[in-house]
Amino acid sequence: MSNRSRTRILFVDDEPSIRATMGAILEREGFDVTTASTVAEALRAINIHPYDALVSDLNIGEPGDGFTIVSAMRRTHPNCVNFILTGYPAFESALQAIRNQVDDYLVKPADITELMTSLKSKLSTPRGSRPLMTQRLAEFLQENRDQIASRTLISMKADSRMAALPLSEAQRLLHVSGLLNGIIAQLEGRTPNGLDGSISTEGSRHGQIRRQQHYSEEMLVDDVRLLDAAIYDTVQDGLLRLELSSLIPGLKQVNLTMSAHLKAALLAFHRAAAA
Repeated sequence: MSNRSRTRILFVDDEPSIRATMGAILEREGFDVTTASTVAEALRAINIHPYDALVSDLNIGEPGDGFTIVSAMRRTHPNCVNFILTGYPAFESALQAIRNQVDDYLVKPADITELMTSLKSKLSTPRGSRPLMTQRLAEFLQENRDQIASRTLISMKADSRMAALPLSEAQRLLHVSGLLNGIIAQLEGRTPNGLDGSISTEGSRHGQIRRQQHYSEEMLVDDVRLLDAAIYDTVQDGLLRLELSSLIPGLKQVNLTMSAHLKAALLAFHRAAAA
C-alpha cells in the first residue's frame, strides 16, 4: 500500500447507476475513489495517479475489456491489487483471470461485505508476500465437502419428484459422502492400478437403497447428476484457489469415478427390481 492517508481505488463500470452506488459505498468505507466508464477513461486515470486497488467490470463496451485495464494497471502500478466483477461467471473467464493474475473475481451484483472483506485482506498483505494459490483438487474437495452436500440437497429439494418422497436430509444424501471419498482417493492416487473397488461397492449400495426408497431409474441418474453439478459449481467458485496444471486431469478423474459409481448403482437397481 502507498503512504497516502487514504487508500486510492479505481472503480470501472459502464453502468452509471452501479458507478454511483459503488463509488458512494467505497467512499463511505474510507477509500479515495476514482470512477471511470470506459477503457480510455480508465487508462487515462491509471497514467495520472497511482492506485492501491482496481475494481473493474469484466465487460466494458466489449467482452473482456476489464482484462485490458488489469494489464495496464499491472504494468503501471505493479503493487496494485486487481478485482474483476462479472455478471456472467464462466470457466473461461476464471481461467483468463488466473492468467492475468487477477487477485479476485466477484459475481455481479457484488456482495458488498464480500468485496470489502476481500479488498481489506488483499490490501493488508504486502504484494511480494502474497502466496500462490496452489491448492490441489483433492484437497479442495475435501475442504468443501459441506458446501457440495448443501448444494446437492438444495437441488434435490427443488426437484418435484425427489421432494415428493418422504425422506430425511440424511437419506437424500446417502451417496454423497461415499462417492466423495472415492473421488478424493482417486485424485490422491491411492489406487494407482485403476478404480478403487469401493467405488463399485458404494455404487451398488446406492442403487439398492434407492430401489427400496421407490426411486425411478431416471431419479437415480439425477442423484449423480446433481452431485456432479454441485462439484463443478463449487470448483468454479474456487478456481482462483486451485492449482491449474492438474485441474483438467483431476476433473477427468472425477468424471470417470462418478461414471463407475453410476454404472454400479444402475446394475444393482435393476437386480433389486428383478428380485
